[in-house]
Amino acid sequence: MDSGQILLLLLISGLISGVIPQSILKYSPENEIQTYLELIPNNRKVLRDDFLFCKSWMFTVEANDANPWEQVPARCTVFVKDYLTGDQYVSDSGLVANNSIAFAKTVDIAGDGKDIWIFDIDETLLSNLPYYAVHGFGTELFDETAFNEWADLGESPALPASLRLYNELHRLGFTIFLLTGRDEHQRNATVKNLISAGYHEWERLILRGPSDHGKTAVIYKSEKRMELKAEGYRIHGNSGDQWSDLYGSPIATRSFKLPNPMYYIA
Repeated sequence: MDSGQILLLLLISGLISGVIPQSILKYSPENEIQTYLELIPNNRKVLRDDFLFCKSWMFTVEANDANPWEQVPARCTVFVKDYLTGDQYVSDSGLVANNSIAFAKTVDIAGDGKDIWIFDIDETLLSNLPYYAVHGFGTELFDETAFNEWADLGESPALPASLRLYNELHRLGFTIFLLTGRDEHQRNATVKNLISAGYHEWERLILRGPSDHGKTAVIYKSEKRMELKAEGYRIHGNSGDQWSDLYGSPIATRSFKLPNPMYYIA
């Protein structure tokens, strides 16, 4: 290699090192989370803040890579709060509704009442954000008694994007079923809440009965969908905030996952 080639390589190397920072990957012993340190041109180390970690954590939650998990990391309290109370959650939920409507418009409705769409309730049709706002936005371990007391009040507001989808599905001629993990004893409070939030004219509201206690959500909801299929219903769409709302057999032609970084249900 002659001196001209060596000089060219040195110039290229200098340009690259000045433009592209060298990344050093370290593991935090505190939480086993990968922490990235970057060397910038003046050799000053910069620790990326919690926002990056929490954004990545939420990605793994929505991709179902983080399961099972019990609570939101404490360092992500502000991130989850800002997400759920800000424009991004509205935008994300709205896009899910738009995609759902786009698919629904491709379905050939037979007119026999057997073309159905299934909805979960909590964090799908109704928002429990007022409850979680005083319980750390998911950073506290789930308290079933406290949550049931909240649900029994029947004060959960509608998710605007889901209400829009719900009404459009009615207009298109779908028969709507509601399939929730709530217990049968909560039927009256749930019906009252749905109606006050703007939901009307569903075909059936399915809640957990005594024989469903102890079953995971995947098993319970799969069994209920199987019963509907045995009745001759064609399950075109299924909307839920948990993967357990959507997994299992039979599965809908299309399943639509709404965002929920507050809790996980198996």
